[in-house]
Amino acid sequence: MTTPEKFNNSYIVGISFVSALGGYLFGFDFAVISGALPFLRSQFNLNAVWEGFLTGSLALGCIVGCLIAGGLAEKYGRKPGLMLAALIFTVSSVAIALAGNLTVFVLLRFMAGIGVGMASMLCPMYIAEISPAEVRGRNVAINQLTVVIGILVTNLVNYFLADGGPDAWRWMFGLGAVPSVIFIFGVLWIPESPRWLIKVGQTEKANLVLHKIGSAAFASSTRLAIEQSLTGVKKQSFRAVFEKGVRPAVTVGIILAVFQQLCGINVVFNYTSTIFESVGANLDRQLFETVAIGVVNLLFTLLAMWQVDKLGRRPLMLIGSIGLSVIYIILAFLLQNQYSAGLVSVFVLLAICTYAVSLAPVTWVLISEIFPNKIRGVASSVAIVSLWAAYFVLVFTFPILAEQLGTFGPFYLYAAICLAGFLFVLFRVKETKGQTLEELEHTLVRH
Repeated sequence: MTTPEKFNNSYIVGISFVSALGGYLFGFDFAVISGALPFLRSQFNLNAVWEGFLTGSLALGCIVGCLIAGGLAEKYGRKPGLMLAALIFTVSSVAIALAGNLTVFVLLRFMAGIGVGMASMLCPMYIAEISPAEVRGRNVAINQLTVVIGILVTNLVNYFLADGGPDAWRWMFGLGAVPSVIFIFGVLWIPESPRWLIKVGQTEKANLVLHKIGSAAFASSTRLAIEQSLTGVKKQSFRAVFEKGVRPAVTVGIILAVFQQLCGINVVFNYTSTIFESVGANLDRQLFETVAIGVVNLLFTLLAMWQVDKLGRRPLMLIGSIGLSVIYIILAFLLQNQYSAGLVSVFVLLAICTYAVSLAPVTWVLISEIFPNKIRGVASSVAIVSLWAAYFVLVFTFPILAEQLGTFGPFYLYAAICLAGFLFVLFRVKETKGQTLEELEHTLVRH
């Protein structure tokens, strides 16, 4: 445990939570579509292809956001990058609420995705760089927690807005401007990353930030460590990610990122209404299920944050992948045979529980750990872009597959993917718990 004399814990947690508001807005943009879809189908006369593209357009924006966030953060600093993401969130929330046709809506949803993609990279990066090593894991986990809280709060708001008539979806999107404006003012308050300040030669400013974070001894030792870590570091290109020596670790990271999406759980998050409509649930019940999903997701994310350093990464990934495979087979059977919405709900929530304590948080932890120091930034970008591309494929194809096979059909496919993921983790993923990044680099790159 840290001591009050060494670190200014209240300040550290405060700036971590402000930065993690980007995670909350990530959760908002991710979840709002689930409550809005029943209204959007009517508003824009969506067919299966357009429903999938409208939902997935966020992911296409995320890919662009990820690709530009790293360069912006390196050239101008983490704080301006966060500010730009906050402005994009604000403008897109209001503009989507006013969208008059499908083309404009999709373009604005793509724009919102740019903000989400930037936040998904910059918020954890910023928190990691301002946090002392002893509390870094806890603080980075705050970002995942705010994502989940954003999903839950958005689902609750959607539920209460649903009786507002055919234009209820406009309020669902427009209210996202409120946390976005709070995020803007919060970013104005937080300091720039001391690591970036030292990297660009602004050592005095970095010293001021480090003295706010901790004691004089902490500030001095941290500054020295940062300066040493930057000695001889060259800018890495994307080509470095595919060098033979680092290829095994990069391959594992990309496959895990893709698997986290193609496992199918985000179909449950984004198409809750479609799933429950297929077994006869009315709109009120459909939106209630989104709230139940949000509550369970939050509770089991808290459990995961508590257990990930105790149980280890690999066991949680194995349990999650095989658990989802079994649950999906049962869920597909229930949907195929038109069992009650109540019984379907039990297995939907079991799938959420399983994902929330395993693939959801652990994949992000592994991506942050397994890449060698010299390519960590570039490799993380490649993995996260791969993750968002896989998310687009998943949510774009679900309405089309459901139309051709029935709502139950895709879940048999997701069960098979989860079984393949289980085998991949079993044979290719090593445990990383309790090892330093340098120890992991030796293990994963050389063996």
